[in-house]
Amino acid sequence: DLILYLFGTPGQHRFWFMWDDLVRGAIGAVVLVDTRRLADSFPAVDYFEEARLPFVVGVNGFDGQYPHAEEEVREAMTLSPHIPIVRTDARDRESVKSTLITLVEHALTMRVAVPGPNFHQGRV
Repeated sequence: DLILYLFGTPGQHRFWFMWDDLVRGAIGAVVLVDTRRLADSFPAVDYFEEARLPFVVGVNGFDGQYPHAEEEVREAMTLSPHIPIVRTDARDRESVKSTLITLVEHALTMRVAVPGPNFHQGRV
């Protein structure tokens, strides 16, 4: 059995002090992106890249609308090609489940590709 713990983190700078505690033991993270405000996601991407914590980018759709192609999002956010980008709807259980499965698969792939002491093990 797999136990999955989910933690939402506020993006405001004043809450960043909590991030180190929240990622301790994590196997990965989802950066949920609103394409209307991409720049709001840059600090999270920078943090997870610096921490070497596997992450996926979830492009949050509203009413099934995704105005930008995945490659446009990748380019705008300067994401490496190995970082998965998934279309998701944070309000839809199946969509979120699919996003989390993608995260776990990516984290397992990264664990095999880049083992080492900085890889956070434990919860998602």
